[in-house]
Amino acid sequence: MEASKTPHRHFMIYKPYGFLSQFKSHDSKQQSKNFLGSLYDFPEGIMAIGRLDEKSEGLLLLTTNGKMSDYVNSRKVEKEYYAQVDGAISAEAIEKLKTGVEIGFNGKKYQTKPCKTFALKEIPNLPTRSKKIRDERHGPAPWISVVLKEGKFRQVRKMTSAVGFPTLRLVRVRVGDIQIKNMQPGDVIEIPNLRSLLEEGRGGVS
Repeated sequence: MEASKTPHRHFMIYKPYGFLSQFKSHDSKQQSKNFLGSLYDFPEGIMAIGRLDEKSEGLLLLTTNGKMSDYVNSRKVEKEYYAQVDGAISAEAIEKLKTGVEIGFNGKKYQTKPCKTFALKEIPNLPTRSKKIRDERHGPAPWISVVLKEGKFRQVRKMTSAVGFPTLRLVRVRVGDIQIKNMQPGDVIEIPNLRSLLEEGRGGVS
């Protein structure tokens, strides 16, 4: 009789600023870094679906199912970011972000795909970052929303820099229909129905 398989497990976390999107490291040079494994007793085989760089924050999905990770990435699920930028970003710059800009990727030039981008009318209700950001005495620092279906390394940061407005703070607030809502940095929530939350009715992974 075949032994039953251990069910896969899925989580959503609010990755804090200053954490790497990995669970531990055997590299002695990284021993002073912060890892996700310190936030929760995650099961063996856990992996991040996509990554956030060390200085970025917000929603990160985790799974023990490699097929789920492939499924999400292959379906080009929307990922929404709130970016606080350095300077009063212009309508022209936002239009360039929408249509695509040239960034560097793997040592080559890359043209980003068209995306949804708009200025936020109000400051988003987000937790205060652990490391202070400069205040508006040094100039405007407005927020924009950037919604991508691709995910190159540090893409949003590179995009805003390409149009002349470097990113000061970056928070991923949504993946598919999963939103960060009122989560706080370091929060971990187990979600048994990850696939249905991401893309209802597409099937193919369990």
